[in-house]
Amino acid sequence: MPTTNDWDIAIVGMAGRFPGAPTLDQFWQNLAAGVESIAQLSDREILDAGVPATLLENPAYVKAAPVLDDPGVFDAGFFGLTPMEARTMDPQHRILLELAREALENAGYAPERCPGRVGVFTGSALNTYLTNVGLHRRLTEDYIPTLIGNDKDFLSTRISYKLNLRGPSITVQTACSTSLVAVHLACQSLRSEESDMALAGAVSVRIPHRAGYLCDAGGVVSPDGHVRAFDARASGTVFGSGGGIVVLKRLTDALAAGDTIRAVIKGSAVNNDGSAKAGYTAPSVDSQADAVVEALANAGVEADSIGYVEAHGSGTPVGDPIEVRALTKAFRTFTARPGFCALGSVKTNVGHLDAAAGVAGIIKTVLALEHRQLPPSLHFTAANPEIDFPSTPFYVNTALRSWTSDEGQPRRAGVMATGMGGTNAHLVLEEAPPPAPEPREATGRLPQLLVWSAKSEAALAQAGDRLRDFLRRDDAVDLSDVAYTLQAGRTPFPHRRYVVCSDRADAVRAFDPENSKRLVSGRADDARRPVVLLLPGLGDHYVGMGADLYDAWPVFRQEVDRCAGILGAHLGIDIRRVLYPQSQSWRTKGTNKGIDLKKMLGRGAEAAPDPDSVTLNQTLYAHAAMFTVEYATACVWQALGVTPDAIVGHSMGEYVAACLAGVMSLEDALRLIATRARLVNNLPQGAMLAVTLPEAELLPMLPEDLSISLINGPRLCVVAGPADAVARFEKTMEQREIIARRVQNAHAFHSRMLDPIVPALEDEVRKVRLQAPRVPYISNVTGTWITPGQATDPAYWALHATFGHVSF
Repeated sequence: MPTTNDWDIAIVGMAGRFPGAPTLDQFWQNLAAGVESIAQLSDREILDAGVPATLLENPAYVKAAPVLDDPGVFDAGFFGLTPMEARTMDPQHRILLELAREALENAGYAPERCPGRVGVFTGSALNTYLTNVGLHRRLTEDYIPTLIGNDKDFLSTRISYKLNLRGPSITVQTACSTSLVAVHLACQSLRSEESDMALAGAVSVRIPHRAGYLCDAGGVVSPDGHVRAFDARASGTVFGSGGGIVVLKRLTDALAAGDTIRAVIKGSAVNNDGSAKAGYTAPSVDSQADAVVEALANAGVEADSIGYVEAHGSGTPVGDPIEVRALTKAFRTFTARPGFCALGSVKTNVGHLDAAAGVAGIIKTVLALEHRQLPPSLHFTAANPEIDFPSTPFYVNTALRSWTSDEGQPRRAGVMATGMGGTNAHLVLEEAPPPAPEPREATGRLPQLLVWSAKSEAALAQAGDRLRDFLRRDDAVDLSDVAYTLQAGRTPFPHRRYVVCSDRADAVRAFDPENSKRLVSGRADDARRPVVLLLPGLGDHYVGMGADLYDAWPVFRQEVDRCAGILGAHLGIDIRRVLYPQSQSWRTKGTNKGIDLKKMLGRGAEAAPDPDSVTLNQTLYAHAAMFTVEYATACVWQALGVTPDAIVGHSMGEYVAACLAGVMSLEDALRLIATRARLVNNLPQGAMLAVTLPEAELLPMLPEDLSISLINGPRLCVVAGPADAVARFEKTMEQREIIARRVQNAHAFHSRMLDPIVPALEDEVRKVRLQAPRVPYISNVTGTWITPGQATDPAYWALHATFGHVSF
């Protein structure tokens, strides 16, 4: 099993754009299928790229290149750049900026929400765009803007600026080992706690793009456009375009945060050949071997635990044998075992990506660890005669195969990079530790809210298409994880869309054209819209309310249990037994909580209420049950990071609002609720009736013993009074075909029938320490914002029960 220590670094996110693979999913598919993505170019493609026709007649001109799809496409507006700024910027800067944001999102972090200091360590290849499109002529008149858009010095700092990242921002340049060195430096920054998270990688974009190259016999480039690493026919490499970035965190931090860990960096090392070699561009066996030994030592692992090495593997007849000798020398420091470690090179698939070669190898290896498969290294038939593989620990992996490891041992790999000029880097990777078993909330049967946003309608549609494709492709995905990442790990943009779904299959169905109404769209001008909690009063309560939340959400269950414990001393009953009776019949019956118009019009026979509903509807228990469910629900939202900017509490809901706003403690609020219910319960019973008429039309119709207790809307009022008087008035409404509905209450709340309890209730409120509200909420009495004076006045709360004829 994998072992962890404080020095381990987790790879928590990745992004890459490689030849033939605009996404990492496609990249892996190509690797696993043994696809070579070095394009063989037509004369027309080469001429359209701006290459002089005379070159096509040169027999040394090789018409091949690893190219990217649409390397010049860039959403300038998304990053706050003008079209002119984008056109005068090196495409390497543009692509790496896009990859940086994509990698952070892959890690589940919106740039604006990244914790702590985020470092940036990146590099790039030579800027061939500047001279190819004539930008160098602008240096005379627009020196600084042209320099900032094209010089390597500004590569990392632009990412930090555009994504508001505040850790160290350093451009790294060590030729072909650049991106591996960048990862090494990022790990050091994390271990020293200089950074809390880091981005590391590099990019290479060659201009003109769809163009070949001249090959000189005996040089480092391939004469036929193929890279044959370690093969007897190896004759050179093919330089191309691509880029990648990995997101790194200390493993302990990643585990604590619940991040998706894609692999672990156990150790790394960087050195230089110095002058002990044939020439400046020649590689050195000893220095490469030293880098590997040091990386293994830093990782604290033995060489024979390494199952795969992603080699530099440039396919040159001199470089490959030197690299294998160096790796062998290093491994022989630890083990004499032969032929146990697979060897491969991503350059056989996508060519040599210059500064980005190392990160391409890292991403390939991480994907192999995740899939537990070793992808083939291409074009290997017979070994370079200078390489005696049987005497080494290595064999070239030429077919897709399962990646096995010794029982109880994690899969491990090495990644090698050597830079022209002598800077060597080696990295030791280990597969991600298995997720720690943790109690997951049973949310599988609860609906999930999937949200996404973009800066334009077109981008919003594309984001939805990508989400749909992801859900179709990943049948094992946890929909609650998807919902969480979309909400907590993404930046909210103005154009927004959401869908409520029960499971992955339901989410996929929601994208079908016939279900388009399920996708709700809108536009928001602000990144954050105010949140208002609406807390209802009695009337729509029912047995089993909140049962799914009680089963699924520990926070909800904890708060319901807490309220039940407090209420038990005042009510003499466990309110949970009222909410969720042991009979369990309410689970199978289901509850129709919608409005039945026939019932409201008095048509049709009504079923006799079940005993559990009769118990809940008793005033003594209904208020306490409603308060408990509303308060616990508000706590769930707070646990999810949703805090209200304001609250509207209707009737008894104002007590919940006051409690959430800090006017009174939970213990005091529950005591008052229980006292109020007990006082009301001792009064003569009454009734309440919701009537769909405006106040002005309803008042003239009322008999003397009835009054309007609530005005809930322009055409919705509630009438309250003695039960027999309400029953007679209900029949009058039925005869006039005016919709009216009984409110589930045994007493006439907010009417003069409650006047007798005012003095006693006020005495109880005076025992409570009342404080000014910390969150604004609406007063039921005045219909506007509660004032500190009202909230802290015992008379206000005593008269709240009869506020229909009380004014402040």
